[in-house]
Amino acid sequence: MARVVKVFRTLRNHWKKSTFAVCVLSYGSYWLYGKHCDSVLRREACLVAREYGRQQIAPQERLRKATVILNPAACSGKANKLFENNAAPILHLAGVEITIIKTDYEGQAKKLMELMEQTDMLIVAGGDGTLQEVITGLLRRPDQDTFSNIPIGFIPLGSHNSLSPSLHLLSDNKVKDITSATLSILKGETVPLDVLQIKGEKEQPVFALMGLRWGAFRDVAATISKYWYLGPLKTNAAHWFSTLREWPLVRNVTVSYTAPSLRPPDQPPQKPPRPNLLYRIIRRLKNRWSPPVEEPPKVEEPEQWEEQQLSTLELFVQTHNKNPVERRINDSLMICAVPGDFTVGEFITVGNKKEEDSTIFTKNSTKLEASACRLQLPESAAGFYNIDNEEYEAMPVEVRLLPRKLRFFISSERREQLLSPTQ
Repeated sequence: MARVVKVFRTLRNHWKKSTFAVCVLSYGSYWLYGKHCDSVLRREACLVAREYGRQQIAPQERLRKATVILNPAACSGKANKLFENNAAPILHLAGVEITIIKTDYEGQAKKLMELMEQTDMLIVAGGDGTLQEVITGLLRRPDQDTFSNIPIGFIPLGSHNSLSPSLHLLSDNKVKDITSATLSILKGETVPLDVLQIKGEKEQPVFALMGLRWGAFRDVAATISKYWYLGPLKTNAAHWFSTLREWPLVRNVTVSYTAPSLRPPDQPPQKPPRPNLLYRIIRRLKNRWSPPVEEPPKVEEPEQWEEQQLSTLELFVQTHNKNPVERRINDSLMICAVPGDFTVGEFITVGNKKEEDSTIFTKNSTKLEASACRLQLPESAAGFYNIDNEEYEAMPVEVRLLPRKLRFFISSERREQLLSPTQ
């Protein structure tokens, strides 16, 4: 008993050191527990992958080939380690023959896609920037009709992974997100995604999966990191300082757009059974004696463009890829113009809440559905677009929807969640 009393007396007399030691031990225990949970997640994913690797293949079949475009600079330079520790073992255990191509500089992924050979699947390991470069390089190819049929897997390794919520169930654990995304590639379930083709007057087209953003909120978001020293107040401060430099921040833009087109069936119709041999012989002889009259080619009607003047704080041109399994009547992109009747206080409040609830931008917006649109900016307008979180100089552009152009791997759990009535 005297020894216990002595210990407590020592702790009381050195309470600062004791408090520091408790904090260090608590943090160390929490860190070790997190490492243990990550190891358990990796082990479970590898066991699932091993079952895929043990499946027998026919003698004439070959191993599936996967080309991985990896951006080591993503996630502040941690992407390479994240991929090697979490995704690569799963792919190897599953019996996939992988070719890993690492990018060395910004824009290299576009050039690599021009040289890519035929593969069974394409895997993008990085963030929004890497994914946007890959699909742009892929769809700029002369033979893009062939290569656009290759299923694409997305492993979220970047700081921004805008497409991940559409394809995978996300959590607060980076390891769980990576392993789940990799396993969804092995399971092979895919979903078609729309693509936006964004083209200036002289520039090559850029392609996007989520959309284009232009306006005051976008410009302020690009400056938030400058106020890092203000901690949690940096977002509010960035919006407030922008109102001091210029107010109001409403911008005028001319939008021309065409009506959306009807969406064809998601599944191709079943192929009719082949007629018997006698019927085919009779039909061939009949066509030789009296050749069928060729119908004149259909003359395509010119596109009907409508024009509208908009005054807006923020302009979005978006796809419907946030819910890729949604059943829609039309193939369309969405044009959203945020109204310009914000007060300074509302501007700061909305800008601070945008990360938590993105719908706060668009709930009172002017919304137009279209199959293509043209943005004509005023001559005095300057600034930049955000195209899938990548910055491009603002200029007059034409945005055209390429419906269901690419196929991406999706987890079955996320598909079921998106199809549930509560979504």
